[in-house]
Amino acid sequence: MDWYTYKGSYLNLRLAALLIFTAITLSVTGFILLEDYSLREAFFMTIITISTVGYSEVRPLSEAGEFFASLMIVFNFGVVAYVVAVFSSLVIEGKLFKDIHLRTIESNINRMKDHIIVCGYGRYGSEIVDHLLEESIPFVVIERDNDKIEEIQKSDKKILYIQDDATQDESLVKAKIDKARALVTTFPDDSDNLFTVFSARQINPKLQIISAAREVRTEKKIRRAGADYVMMPDKLGGYYMATLISKPRAREFFSYITHEGQSNVEFDEISFDEIPGKLRGKSVRDLGWRETTGANIIGLKQTNGTLEINPSPDAIIKESENFVVLGTRKQLSTLRRLLAD
Repeated sequence: MDWYTYKGSYLNLRLAALLIFTAITLSVTGFILLEDYSLREAFFMTIITISTVGYSEVRPLSEAGEFFASLMIVFNFGVVAYVVAVFSSLVIEGKLFKDIHLRTIESNINRMKDHIIVCGYGRYGSEIVDHLLEESIPFVVIERDNDKIEEIQKSDKKILYIQDDATQDESLVKAKIDKARALVTTFPDDSDNLFTVFSARQINPKLQIISAAREVRTEKKIRRAGADYVMMPDKLGGYYMATLISKPRAREFFSYITHEGQSNVEFDEISFDEIPGKLRGKSVRDLGWRETTGANIIGLKQTNGTLEINPSPDAIIKESENFVVLGTRKQLSTLRRLLAD
């Protein structure tokens, strides 16, 4: 089944529309040719003939006109009955509203740009979706499992989705991957993640791709397929639990920054290109972001890919490097406004 069209219902509805159009066209043409009616008069006669409402004729009909009108009434009985049956079937089965719903989703997706594509709506995919909704970041979900699609449909969350196989190029094209900012794949099967990453990288070489991995041996393969980042959720979870054992007093901090409890702590990444020209070349100390916004620079991602934690106050960001910043949502918003001025 196609992701946005119920083909059987669509063909029936199209046939019904074609029959109505044909009936009106034949009737209008017949009345014009046989009775020398104007287009307005012929159309009026056509409507009262099809609807059989019993209004009087525009002008008395000739014998040929009466015979033609009789044929049209008999013919249109069948047409109207078929149209009513098709429409009733669509309404009763709910396919009409589903089709409208899915076409609305298709239209919204076609207008998207700079969005995130989330492949898989499982345990991790749903958490990513919640975060994107909270941050008001546009996204579309690709999921093939019927149960998960029903979960999306029944939820109150405004989620754009495509029911399809994310490992196939066609589904990524439907998700407007050519205009997307990033793609996240979270399938429990590493082979699905691998094929999705490979397909996405071939279609959009500039796309930022983040992939989950379950097995250590597949992590390098997924990177070679084109992933910018490969995360191992199970490994991270194990490290987190081990840290709680070895450093129990750090539990509260971990819970806070990972949103396990109520937290407004956020991370952000500021690239060299996002820093105004007047601030480039200045050290962390001279930037003064901590004093003016409350946000803290906690990392410097260098051009060679290494991450310097708690960079020196004398550190200066260079081209193609990024600052990692920690702060509350309000503090990070203030910093963003400062950079935009």
